[in-house]
Amino acid sequence: MFSLIIPTWNGLRFLPTCLNALRVQTFRDFEVIVVDNGSTDGSREFLAREHPQTRVLAFDTNRGFAPAVNAGIRAARGQVVVLLNNDTEAEPHWLEELARALDADPHAGMVACKLRLFDRRDHLHSAGDFVRVDGIPGNRGVWEEDRGQYDDARGVFGGCGAAVAYRQTMLAEIGGFDEALGSYCEDVDLNWRARLAGYAVAYAPRAVVYHRVSATGGGAPASFFVGRNTLWVLAKNYPRGLWKKYWRVILAAQGRVTRDALANLRGAAARARLRGQIAGLLGLPRWLARRGEVLRRASDADIEAVLTPV
Repeated sequence: MFSLIIPTWNGLRFLPTCLNALRVQTFRDFEVIVVDNGSTDGSREFLAREHPQTRVLAFDTNRGFAPAVNAGIRAARGQVVVLLNNDTEAEPHWLEELARALDADPHAGMVACKLRLFDRRDHLHSAGDFVRVDGIPGNRGVWEEDRGQYDDARGVFGGCGAAVAYRQTMLAEIGGFDEALGSYCEDVDLNWRARLAGYAVAYAPRAVVYHRVSATGGGAPASFFVGRNTLWVLAKNYPRGLWKKYWRVILAAQGRVTRDALANLRGAAARARLRGQIAGLLGLPRWLARRGEVLRRASDADIEAVLTPV
């Protein structure tokens, strides 16, 4: 069985589209868990009235993405946990394709989906996520027209948290989302931990989900957290041997981020990104000390093979 976890905060305007798409899935062995982060827009009343079969975990306040997802993982009954943003619409064969990918690769701890833009349905948001050797994460094919050029798994480091499947056995071993990150890059951190523990990552190009990108977030807060958390995730996870090999390109990449922020300092997002980098640097000792928490079975060569060259 699959357990679908949908975190939401005042997302009533998105929930009908998201949940109605699940009603017509060709794969039927799943439960839906909506984790409500203290919504005040009538979301809970809507769920009770229109989707009474949905399990609802209700928080009194907005605890953030990672705590909401982790609560859903703890409550899940399925052998596979599937995350889904509330601002999405899945194609009818989405879950069937995820199941097919998991069956095809028993060593895969997760399956990355193909995310397309909600309002430009022939363009990509993520065809699986990558991490470059300089430590910069990103979405394969972002903003490109989908012509099938990303229908293979080359370059897929992990899944985007907007729509991704995880085996419960993997999560039980490596842990769920790191709540200390707050918001943003939690999925990047989990991808790192999965790879370091030696798990393979499958990619299902026909498991298509349409995503309203940043409909429930973004702006200056996102810039701050990405600037900060990128550094913290690297400090916690990046292999020591690869750091010795690539430290120059890692520092150069962060230098480019700093220069871009300084060049656009009048913008709120640029100022937030700079503040995020400063906060990330200040927190490095604490996050370097957490490296011992990470299960490491993969060799440096294994990890280097799944990183994207600069």
